Amino acid sequence: MTTRRILLGAALAAPALHGAAAQPAWPDRPVRFVVAFAPGGFADQIGRMLAEQLGPIWRQTVVVENRGGAGGNVAAQQIARAAPDGYTALVTTGAFAINPTLSRNPGYRPEEFAAAAVVAGTPNLFVVRADSPVRSMADLVELGRRRPVNYGTAGVGVAAHLSAELFFKRVGGVDAQHIPYTGAGPAMLALLAGTIDMVATSLPSAVPQVQAGQARGLAVTSDRRNVAMPDVPTVAEAGFEPLVDLAWVAVLFPAAVPAAVLQKVNADVARVMAMPGFQQRLAAAGFDPIGGTVEQVNAYVANEVRNWRDIVRMINVQID
Repeated sequence: MTTRRILLGAALAAPALHGAAAQPAWPDRPVRFVVAFAPGGFADQIGRMLAEQLGPIWRQTVVVENRGGAGGNVAAQQIARAAPDGYTALVTTGAFAINPTLSRNPGYRPEEFAAAAVVAGTPNLFVVRADSPVRSMADLVELGRRRPVNYGTAGVGVAAHLSAELFFKRVGGVDAQHIPYTGAGPAMLALLAGTIDMVATSLPSAVPQVQAGQARGLAVTSDRRNVAMPDVPTVAEAGFEPLVDLAWVAVLFPAAVPAAVLQKVNADVARVMAMPGFQQRLAAAGFDPIGGTVEQVNAYVANEVRNWRDIVRMINVQID
């Protein structure tokens, strides 16, 4: 997959896009952030962090509404059909880019949306119990060539599942059995209980267990180490073909939303992302800022759609 680059600096360096001509009489009433997943996940976490800071900037309440279901499809379907007035936004993850290929009928098309911001990204993590004899990705591959390896994820088709499948397909000869759970939390509980050998999950979902000494990270799916787990190597550093996959969070609107609204949201999110306190909270959870101008974030999302289309077809995974 294409290496992601941090684009926040480009957004902050482009004030010409946010001049007087790009300042609509917006918002003049509360704005809704519809999070595509249940409370407690990383999309919800970042959505609420944004809402907390954007409310005072906009002098309006930013209402966070969780609308989980069908791996993010339910919320995407709702926002695709919402009035394009800028008062209803979708806060979603990379699932938005995966589902149109993964699902036969996701109920939306990516081109029905315009991205205002891609806020942050975090790698996926391959993690085992702290007392596991598997201490590296090489150990995991060796084990999988001797006996079946059971690994858990937050569900069929989530980015971590696809990353794991891609890794095992590349190395070959590993008998890896996927065990889908209803979320990252249940998967981690199964790992700690000794039910499964390994979990592939977004890094923030495993930070508490790793920091508590209950689990051990084997590798992260990024092109550099993550500050929340500096001792965990990248897949490339672990001795395998580079695997770069970020679980990201974006703010999207219906495609027909006024361009001035997109520009204002983009500029104000960049303002929030430049706050030291916001950056510290992102880093503590294992996230890196992404950012970028409106043009850059829309290109980013479009590129993710293409990348995931290729991966899903390569590993031949489909649901419903």
